[in-house]
Amino acid sequence: MNRFIHWTCSGGLAASLVLLVAAPVGAGQDLTMMQKDPGTWVLPGKDYGVTRYSPLDQINSANVKDLEVAWTFSTGTLQGLEGAPLVLNNTMYFVTSFPNIVYALDLTKAGAPMKWKYTPKQDPTVPGVACCDLVNRGVAYADGKIFFNQLDATTVALDARTGKVVWSAKQGDPKKGQTITGAPLVIKDKVFTGISGGEFGVRGFITANDIKTGRQIWRMYSAGPDSDVGIGANFKPFYKDHKGKDLGVTTWKGDEWTRGGGTTWGWYSYDPELDLFYYNTGNPGSWNPDQRPGDNKWSMTMWARDPDDGMAVWAYQMTPHDAWDYDGVNESILADLEVGGTLRKVAVHFDRNGFAYTVDRTSGEVLVAQPYGPVNWAKGVDLKTGRPIEDPTKRTKQGQNTTDICPSAMGFKDQQPAAFSPRTKLFYVPTNNLCMDYEGVEVSYTAGLPYVGAIVKTYAGPGGHRGAFIAWDATTGKKVWEIKEPFSAWGGALVTASDIVFYGTMEGWFKAVDARSGRELWKFKTGAGIIGAPMTYIGPDGKQYVAILAGVGGWSGATVSLDLSLDDPTAALGAVNAFKDLGDYVAKSGMLFVFALD
Repeated sequence: MNRFIHWTCSGGLAASLVLLVAAPVGAGQDLTMMQKDPGTWVLPGKDYGVTRYSPLDQINSANVKDLEVAWTFSTGTLQGLEGAPLVLNNTMYFVTSFPNIVYALDLTKAGAPMKWKYTPKQDPTVPGVACCDLVNRGVAYADGKIFFNQLDATTVALDARTGKVVWSAKQGDPKKGQTITGAPLVIKDKVFTGISGGEFGVRGFITANDIKTGRQIWRMYSAGPDSDVGIGANFKPFYKDHKGKDLGVTTWKGDEWTRGGGTTWGWYSYDPELDLFYYNTGNPGSWNPDQRPGDNKWSMTMWARDPDDGMAVWAYQMTPHDAWDYDGVNESILADLEVGGTLRKVAVHFDRNGFAYTVDRTSGEVLVAQPYGPVNWAKGVDLKTGRPIEDPTKRTKQGQNTTDICPSAMGFKDQQPAAFSPRTKLFYVPTNNLCMDYEGVEVSYTAGLPYVGAIVKTYAGPGGHRGAFIAWDATTGKKVWEIKEPFSAWGGALVTASDIVFYGTMEGWFKAVDARSGRELWKFKTGAGIIGAPMTYIGPDGKQYVAILAGVGGWSGATVSLDLSLDDPTAALGAVNAFKDLGDYVAKSGMLFVFALD
């Protein structure tokens, strides 16, 4: 069996950003203040709103052409590098793909030598149950500690000065298909982590641990009775079909909810003024929809929870009874925008299903939902009900190959995080342009074995290019400009106060473009495919630097990073057919590149 089948995968901060007005106590208060420092990068998405916006402007449209490599660092690993480094106290921290080495680099010294290095000891069989390459999306900081998740579903806290283990907490069991690839997020005195493994019948959950001791404070599931899901008296969803008792059980057939997927491996955000924690859940298990009739709540759902006790405030399910693996875990970017003439607190989410959602983050009401690529599985989203208006000819079924579905299971955007500029009021989105053929097949559940139930073939969408980088107006649901890319734009975005947007490509280009027009201003060939997210900071010398992790992999790049055979076009759940030529452009690599003006 092909290895991949074991998984599927000087501008100031503007008022329109969600920037931490109300300061919680303890470590959370430190992060609230620290992220306001424009020269640091202390949270995975730069701020709690995951805007990936930096107020730095030394590098601008006039001088960006003069960017040069300041220094590089070899990560020591060859699988995909997702996520971005953190920078604080003149130290850069980042984590690699498996075996999840954590580095602390000294920015006060030439070439940024290591301060310390931490290499976990993990069971060598864990990669066999990892979804979508052996990636990791980053570290978190608080209370003098660096937090990260190991692939073997262990969360670890390291002393930020020494790299010594302060505590570790086992979150799941890889023998049951449970792994972790997502970056943690610290809110107040808790560190939040999710779980991966939806393709192994894992029942998704989100966990809060005490940052000082690692003690589990609460855990809420993506399916099951209300007591497991954290639904109580304060739960007030906007839509009628989200109301009712134990929908996490009754919208499934029999006990399918116990292996229902809904994993939580994406990015998390937080509004300290509303004191709400936001995250999304992934696809239901299995991929064969005929085995799980019903809406399959609460997979494919955007959640707002009280971070103190985990109880849900509202939820919105984007793709009920998902029949396409439109894994809903992509980030929700928080901003205050004028929609329909009224200033609204919104969460903007670019879903795998091809629709860009602008949602009132106080209530869960969908304000705007428009396709940001050539969607054909649905004709739109009914704003009165929140439900997609499906094209029945594109619904997948057991024993029938449904062809030409757009987007593919990889979505028009996967893990690659978008960015938001309060100056332009635009969102900058790395996208895929992929469609697919999909056939459901019957599959039985055995703990620790694949629970997929689908044959998928993926290929380039309309126009023949496999990706694009776009600017999006979330108040109207319209594309402002687009840069077509030959491969998926599988890496993240960064936007700065000088109206520069940075992003990378799978064939190894690192680019800077004009935020208002999309005009290319600069590019550099790294020699390694980029699926990571750029970040920027001020060094001890007072100069602005831009950093990117370069190392192709993930679901899209697994043909290279995992040396997959190219003989079967449906292997790697369709990725082989979509990216069979990627190896002609890049090879395995794992490098950190840091750029500055000469």
